[in-house]
Amino acid sequence: MINIPSTMKVSLNALRANKMRSALTVLGIIIGVAAVITMLAVGSGASKKITDQISSMGSNVIIVTPGSRTQSGVRTGAGGSSALTIFDADAIRKRCTAVGKIAPVLNGSAQVVYQDQNWLTSVVGTTQDMLEIKDWKLVSGRNLTNQDIRSATKVCVLGSTVVDNLFPNEEPVGRVIRIKKVLFKVVGVLETKGQSMMGQDQDDTLFIPITTAQKKIFGTTIPGMIRNITLQARSVDSMQAAEDQVTDVIRQKHNIGPKGYDDFTVRNLTQILKEAQSATRVMTILLGAIASISLLVGGIGIMNIMLVSVTERTREIGIRMAVGARSWDIRLQFIIEAVTLSMLGGAIGILLGSLGAYIISKFADWPPVVTPMSVLISFGFSFFVGIFFGYYPAYKASLLHPIDALRYE
Repeated sequence: MINIPSTMKVSLNALRANKMRSALTVLGIIIGVAAVITMLAVGSGASKKITDQISSMGSNVIIVTPGSRTQSGVRTGAGGSSALTIFDADAIRKRCTAVGKIAPVLNGSAQVVYQDQNWLTSVVGTTQDMLEIKDWKLVSGRNLTNQDIRSATKVCVLGSTVVDNLFPNEEPVGRVIRIKKVLFKVVGVLETKGQSMMGQDQDDTLFIPITTAQKKIFGTTIPGMIRNITLQARSVDSMQAAEDQVTDVIRQKHNIGPKGYDDFTVRNLTQILKEAQSATRVMTILLGAIASISLLVGGIGIMNIMLVSVTERTREIGIRMAVGARSWDIRLQFIIEAVTLSMLGGAIGILLGSLGAYIISKFADWPPVVTPMSVLISFGFSFFVGIFFGYYPAYKASLLHPIDALRYE
């Protein structure tokens, strides 16, 4: 029967007797595990940032944008058509049962002025549903209303970046600003959203009634023309049904036949989120694989050191076998030594990897995320490295003949 406590004691005493060699052996595992933890944290952080940015654009969101158009046999690129109108949005609202909220958009850039302050920002003409679709909360004031839309009221809701630049020391609600020489009353202020997935400042914007944008700010070359239609499906499960219904309704409104080209594009933000998550998942796996090479090198280092240790301790092995130790006792001794070094290196590597992720978070655009799964994977892998690379030296040691081992110089 194998005496495990006694074998463990012998193994630990051997490691203590060769502190420098043990420390150098552990160093390879420490670097490998720390690299794995840090790289996985960077990949997870990138995935989380992209998810948060897309989520900030709203849930179950579908965007209809102008597509290409054909003129004299020549097809323009995406956005070449200006065929979307407020009447398309009305048709979608009435006939698409899978669509919940809908917000037509007519937007552009304009200089905004308040007293001696001015700022160039994005002016978005839309309806009150836009903030609900984007799940954008107000910190003060109110949202646009149906009455504002019907009456083309000159009111606006400001993003936090516009507030910071026009009203550094004042409460903006109730104040009057000027957009393209037209006076608007500020009725609401939005909470901070941060950057979009394209790196744009979502807070550098203001919202006005779409009818006001059409009549008094941007004008339209086509009656009721808009830039895009942002809508929200009633649920995640109804996203595909909403896309199909919207496509059918607009094709009918635009008199597009079965073989005709669509002059609009329907985009599903949930699809974009899945594609982005898939891309970051591949990046995380790639980073983890690259970092795992360091761990593999550390394991090879353990095997080399253990092989040297077997050679140096040949007489010791012979004495143990001469006094009754069996092959499995010798084998277990060296496996315990290898696993102990790996587990010790793994624990220190996890601490250093977490510290590395924290340091990166101070300089990166996104905070690395150390997940429990990445810690378990790294620690488990270091244990596997100890078993895998420690077994061959242990097996080689267990095959030594006691008499040959005692004769070894």
